[in-house]
Amino acid sequence: MQLTAWILLTGLLAQLPLLAPARQTAPVPNDPDDPAIWIHPTDPARSLIFGTDKMPGTGGLYVFSTDGRIQQSFVPLDRPNNVDVGYGFDLGGSRIDLAVVTERLKHRLRVFGISPSGEVRDLAPEGLRVLEGQSGEAAEPMGIALYERPKDGEIFAIVAPKTGGTTNYLWQYRLGRTNGNVTARLVRRFGTFSRIGPNASSLGEIEAVAVDDALGYVYYSDERFGIHKWHADPEHPDAATELAVLGRTGYRGDREGLAIYSTPDGGGYLIASDQMPGATRLMVYPRSGSPGRPHDQPLLTAIQTRADSTDGLDVTSRALPGFGAGMLVMMNSSSKNFLVYDWQEVARRIRVTAAR
Repeated sequence: MQLTAWILLTGLLAQLPLLAPARQTAPVPNDPDDPAIWIHPTDPARSLIFGTDKMPGTGGLYVFSTDGRIQQSFVPLDRPNNVDVGYGFDLGGSRIDLAVVTERLKHRLRVFGISPSGEVRDLAPEGLRVLEGQSGEAAEPMGIALYERPKDGEIFAIVAPKTGGTTNYLWQYRLGRTNGNVTARLVRRFGTFSRIGPNASSLGEIEAVAVDDALGYVYYSDERFGIHKWHADPEHPDAATELAVLGRTGYRGDREGLAIYSTPDGGGYLIASDQMPGATRLMVYPRSGSPGRPHDQPLLTAIQTRADSTDGLDVTSRALPGFGAGMLVMMNSSSKNFLVYDWQEVARRIRVTAAR
């Protein structure tokens, strides 16, 4: 986007009211961090929103109905940061959906099964150890995204530690089972990191990770640098090559949450949160590049919301009761909860700015 066009767009957006949520969840007790949306296989009204409370020692995973009521909670967890949902995990003759959480101060993943009825249960109370051989903050898992490989249905967990080096920052594990127990086997390390922080004496972080299963890409937010893009399949011929870095400019705060709004034709959007007190912005990029340039994904627009200092977010394009084109869920710091937005309102903002 040229500078003049960006200035005009910024002026236009400043005239629009902050995007208001359609509803919100009940608060968590301490400090919300990251949501994930689970879609019920036959009854969209019974879909769920997962959200973490990242308090050390007394945090937990909370399960909300789509109208925001708490259905279940799993406490205590020791600083659970991020959560993601996967579908169709082979649990030995049957398949079950998963919600996987990073339990940062225990250096492990927690794995929860989601039954077709929407009941959630702990599949691995002892957790799955990750980031082994590391020490200090490099041994603390923070970000997570699940990748469901289309060709065989294998599910992988891509984990971002609290800190790391300039290369091989992310750890990718294949989830499986042995003797009825869920397992995680390391299959690769990948990913560059700028190490740029808010000032010269501190490092930034990589927390937000999102996977586009259908197109086969993984994105992750280098807070003060950009959004990195790689192949998600560890067996891809170019798995060791970075494909692009998006979002190098235009941010006022940290690059945080990431999510994919996908449509069956390969269209849709990559959504990132620009973390701002009282008015986090949604940074919207095309899901796909142009013909011959699949990784050319320029910023389309920035939408100011009423979400406060958002870390994590999630989005779905599936129709849900009251949300005919899907919903967007954002962590909201001030009220210790998660805000639920109607995607049709987000799309309207995209159309308004695209038309100028």
